[in-house]
Amino acid sequence: MCINFAKMTPSFLDTPIEYLKGIGPQRAELLQKELFIFTYKDLLTHYPFRYVDRTQFHSVREVIEDSAYYQLRGHIIEIDFIGDKRTKRLVAKFRDSSGVIELVWFQGAKWMAEKLKSNTEYIVYGKATSFMGRFNMAHPEINVVTPELLASQSSFQSVYNSTEKLKFRNLDSDGIRKCMRLLSVQLNEHHISETLTKTVILDFNLLSKLEALRQIHFPDSKELLERAKFRLKFEELFYVQLRLLRSNLVRHQITQGFVFSKVGEVFNDFYNHHLPFQLTNAQKRVVKEIRIDMGSGKQMSRLVQGDVGSGKTLVALLSMLLAIDNGFQSCLMAPTEILAKQHFETISELVKPLGIQVALLTGSSKTKARRELHAALESGTIDILIGTHALIEDVVVFKNLGLVVIDEQHRFGVAQRGKLHKKNIQPPHVLIMTATPIPRTLAMTLYGDLDTSVIDELPPGRKPITTMHFMESQRLRLIGFIKQEIALGRQVYIVYPLIQESEKMDYQNLERGYDALLHDFQPPHYQISIVHGKLTSQQKEFEMQRFIKRETQIMVATTVIEVGVNIPNASVMVIESAERFGLSQLHQLRGRVGRGADKSYCILMTSYKLGADSKLRMETMVRTNDGFEISEVDLKLRGPGDLDGTQQSGVMDLKIADLAQDGQILSLARSSAQAILNEDPNLSGQENQLLISQLHAQGKTRSSWSKIG
Repeated sequence: MCINFAKMTPSFLDTPIEYLKGIGPQRAELLQKELFIFTYKDLLTHYPFRYVDRTQFHSVREVIEDSAYYQLRGHIIEIDFIGDKRTKRLVAKFRDSSGVIELVWFQGAKWMAEKLKSNTEYIVYGKATSFMGRFNMAHPEINVVTPELLASQSSFQSVYNSTEKLKFRNLDSDGIRKCMRLLSVQLNEHHISETLTKTVILDFNLLSKLEALRQIHFPDSKELLERAKFRLKFEELFYVQLRLLRSNLVRHQITQGFVFSKVGEVFNDFYNHHLPFQLTNAQKRVVKEIRIDMGSGKQMSRLVQGDVGSGKTLVALLSMLLAIDNGFQSCLMAPTEILAKQHFETISELVKPLGIQVALLTGSSKTKARRELHAALESGTIDILIGTHALIEDVVVFKNLGLVVIDEQHRFGVAQRGKLHKKNIQPPHVLIMTATPIPRTLAMTLYGDLDTSVIDELPPGRKPITTMHFMESQRLRLIGFIKQEIALGRQVYIVYPLIQESEKMDYQNLERGYDALLHDFQPPHYQISIVHGKLTSQQKEFEMQRFIKRETQIMVATTVIEVGVNIPNASVMVIESAERFGLSQLHQLRGRVGRGADKSYCILMTSYKLGADSKLRMETMVRTNDGFEISEVDLKLRGPGDLDGTQQSGVMDLKIADLAQDGQILSLARSSAQAILNEDPNLSGQENQLLISQLHAQGKTRSSWSKIG
């Protein structure tokens, strides 16, 4: 998120970065391309990513930990180029009184060789890496020892992200810090107005904006550094939440929605006589929330979160029956043909006794069938239309669309979702469903302008899935286990991350795996289906039907089956090269089994060499089936940037706040924003004009879910 400053000395912080002493046009161009730093303001908000105590020195002999940072003081005793023209690198031997360590440069080697001198004392700082039993440092910071350098060494020295191209122009972390020092001195000469109201500052005992900017870059103490971090993180999250909450408030105030006043014959008939199973308390609660929304006269924009198998589809169907009772049509958009067809078959079967007309529209629909469907849809004959992206085509015209359901919403682009919003003169109600559990902090930020419901119970009878982690040495045990399950009449999924072998990645792949399986599961005793993204829709459907009809016992697939496959007889999910998958994807794949009465299993196959993050993912999957717990671990491992498959402007590109770590600050910021809006919904008070100006400045680059939902 780009921090916007309130009225400051005109043009000072908007000054092009090239005018800062020591930058100039060429370095400025590089800063723009590499770090998107165009102005003084951009440089000030290029915050340090960590701090180091540069008053402490280690000896070479003390370098014992791989990937740890060390600061050393000594001399260069030898410089040499190693390797051929393609792999040439500069290696400098660095010695102190305790020993020698190699410093290595792979890029900028020629320039660095000219810079280094023997018989000169240096301070080097970098990450120690073990190679062939010996430690070295690649691309360390290196500076000639001078009295001025020693005097400037701080116990809280800021470290900045840089790039190899910037380092080549002396704009490594140290160079950026020098620029920051020059700019911070100039801040004293310019008045910087506050960007938060006095009330907010007093309520949370915040540092002033100027002091926070000083302390974040050049902290005087640990306490002031923490206060500066809190101030800047709070402000960043406060404006995100204020914008989202205000957007939701405005939508409730001004966006009219169709009034679904009746709970009529269709809904009651289905609820009382045709429910496939008793609703859980969570499903009942969510249906009630939806009923209240759609009867309020305001447009509903509600996100329904529910773990795999929690019964979201049934909740969506009940919502669509409410629309039918009130004279409106509904549509459900799914990201894949497999999932759309699954929804169509499930919903058609459920409403068959009610005489409701359900239709399917996908990219594979034939031209003649499309024409007939378009006519029936426009005449109002079709009550529920289910489909893929085909639903958003201009030729798809509804007679009276009252409810839009978007399933697995993160797989659609903003523009695609928005087109459904325009399928009626008055915006229809929108129900967004996701089977990917979203951490609370991410939900508050990514979907903060939507009303949210959570289905946090599984229907009765769903048995927990047993998850096991196998390595290659257990392959024979896996084969035996699969044969045992097949002998009991059950079916098996085997999922691979790649279709064809990659030269760069040594992972199991579908084609090689399929060949190996044919050796272990030979016809006619065993039959294998194969499904992946390179097959045509007809080929996929053919293979899926073979598996559904139990003509095949094993389905070999890529992640095309991640969502939408519902085969109760499948009791085993094998995920090859499981270390290649994220936690959310592993959890989604595991959810393809456990849908019937039989005990189900998920087996994670990996190589022996696993990094710390991969080990944690495997341990988490084995330990728990709770999707929300898994999502929290996933957020900590991967960060928020792509957890939901999209990056919403103004939400994911936070400059200093971290949704994985700063949940408490986020909650405080949201509560503060909500309290202000409770007292002054229109932000019309004199003090709140500052907030309006900030929101206006930020709004030029922000998108809102409520505009599409």
